[in-house]
Amino acid sequence: MRDLLRFLFRIRITLLFLLLMGMGLGMVVNGNEHHKAQAISSSNSVIGRIYGWRSSVVEYAGLREENLRLALEIAALRDRDARSRIAVKDSTGVVRDTVTRQQYRYITARVINSTVQKKRNYLTLDKGELAGLHKDMGVVGANGIVGVVREVSPHFALVISVLSNELETSVQLKRSGHFGLLKWDDEDLTPLTIRMTDVAKHVPVEVGDTVVTRGGDGIFPGGILVGTVIAKENDPASNYHTITINLSEDLSRSGYVHVVDDLLKLEQDSLQSKASPDE
Repeated sequence: MRDLLRFLFRIRITLLFLLLMGMGLGMVVNGNEHHKAQAISSSNSVIGRIYGWRSSVVEYAGLREENLRLALEIAALRDRDARSRIAVKDSTGVVRDTVTRQQYRYITARVINSTVQKKRNYLTLDKGELAGLHKDMGVVGANGIVGVVREVSPHFALVISVLSNELETSVQLKRSGHFGLLKWDDEDLTPLTIRMTDVAKHVPVEVGDTVVTRGGDGIFPGGILVGTVIAKENDPASNYHTITINLSEDLSRSGYVHVVDDLLKLEQDSLQSKASPDE
């Protein structure tokens, strides 16, 4: 307390100057309507700017919650999408009404780690076995496919990205329906581009064509966006197109994704396991 009094005593002249200046400004403002209006306008401007900064900080702090809310809404919409459901059948044929059975459901998760510059790129999700995730589940983002779950622990999942030379996904040209395989070559492609292979040369392919998932593999539903064709090359020594695709999903950004749970995968795998290896 004694030190504070000594400090105030040392700056007594400065404090007196500030007090007199404040009193003088107050008398000027109160004694002149023009100055008073200017002072009110300036104070409103300052206060408005402070409130604007405050609003920006609050909005930024709430972005994570807002993004999660939007991701959950997208997952709910995908659950209700026609591509996630199949028609209910009886003993005589397809029921001709709106009765459907859900085949796919979507689990929202957040990407907490990822790579895009390696030969085998991976993502880590903040959901695992306790949330219903298991191996070989497809992962999609808001704009397209992301990858396939490779390993899971109780609270986390490791996803092999489509930007990996280990992953080959069946895709098709939306316009013609012709299908091929999605492959990534890290040597001459960027994290935004990928190749579609095994499409015969007689198939018409144009720059700008849309590529979607083929479906039926128990990983991705059919019709999920993959990207658009940006280049097509024809090697005389090959019977197939070399097609370069610009991915619709930017895998270099973190955010929320949806893990695809095929509710009929076990039944399909059980049936297909009965086929002879030579068939």
